Amino acid sequence: MSIPPATRGLPRDGALPTVAGRLHVLLIEDDEGDAFLVSELLAEANASVELQVARSLTEAQSRIAGVDCILLDLGLPDAQGLDGLRRVLTMAGRSAVCVLTGRQDEHLGVDAVAEGAQDYLVKGQVDGVLLTRALRYAVERKRADENALRLREAELRQAESARLERGLLPQPLLRDTKQAAVHMFYRPGRSRGLIGGDFYDVVQTAEGHLQLIVGDVCGHGVDEAALGVELRVAWRALVVAGVPDDEILPALEQVLISERRLPEIFTTVAAIKLDLDANRATVRLAGHPQPLLLAGGEVKPIPAPNGLLLGVSPRPVRSFDIEFPSEDWSILMYTDGLIEGHVGQGTERLDVSGLCRLLAEPPATDIPLAELPPWLVGRAEELNGGALADDVAMLLISRGRGR
Repeated sequence: MSIPPATRGLPRDGALPTVAGRLHVLLIEDDEGDAFLVSELLAEANASVELQVARSLTEAQSRIAGVDCILLDLGLPDAQGLDGLRRVLTMAGRSAVCVLTGRQDEHLGVDAVAEGAQDYLVKGQVDGVLLTRALRYAVERKRADENALRLREAELRQAESARLERGLLPQPLLRDTKQAAVHMFYRPGRSRGLIGGDFYDVVQTAEGHLQLIVGDVCGHGVDEAALGVELRVAWRALVVAGVPDDEILPALEQVLISERRLPEIFTTVAAIKLDLDANRATVRLAGHPQPLLLAGGEVKPIPAPNGLLLGVSPRPVRSFDIEFPSEDWSILMYTDGLIEGHVGQGTERLDVSGLCRLLAEPPATDIPLAELPPWLVGRAEELNGGALADDVAMLLISRGRGR
């Protein structure tokens, strides 16, 4: 057997690649003489290899579990050439694959590596040490290929999450920021693998008139995030198009029902229309936590009636009008990931009441409004004893001093 160029690049001082422990090798070879020769070469080299032999692909299928490397003869009774290799690669799983060729068929070894084998050997041109080194090299190369593939997949997931995040968390569509300030915040949950379905948006429809939304698609992952992007974009389109306020959330629900992959997927929404000239707001809730009003040194939930979750049982969402007592106020809109963390070691959760207490007392009352959302998440995580399980999205809109 001869060693191909990739294997020849390994050290010749007898040192082996860094695969630790005993190798489990499955030789698929129908020639008893060649199988005996491979066994003798490994024994002479005192190789830490456990060898088992299968005389056909059919026999190999029952022995392949737990094998580190498959040593495959390309001339078998039930598979010839690259066709046999393709079948072995299909069932190999995480096992490395080396192929055996005759001197006259060395070109098949090159083709085999191109097909996905880790290495090839030519019968009759290798000793025990080089055979052992080739097997260990093949296992190392297989592991390196798998690690590179996992890294590439992780990079693709991160890039996909970044694109989805840009869709979920857009820049506000504001023409005039003198009358009110808007602060936005997003933090993924502790899974950190993929962005969830939390979303927000702000649109100025006319001078002194703003529309705001915070929503949460149930579940985590790419599908939920993509659905959140669709809902957020649909909401902005409906608002910009001038659709009557009472028709926006029912239209959004139609989008949800038509685009969700499973009928049990729902969305919670808090939507607010601000009339800054009249110093009042209209609030609509669909299964979402109540926004908080910070005004006059007090923090209170806005007592809007809470309608059903979007996607459960379509029906109109009731509106609630609120007039602000002065021109110094803030409204905090948030997803439930902020309030579902625990408080201490028991089963008590922060909930809306606990969030109100945090905001009403120092040091929250002394923190600049722009820094308040990240401070709230940090404090909630302290109370929870670790990272929050769910994603958190927040909108904080303020007028005047905002307190």
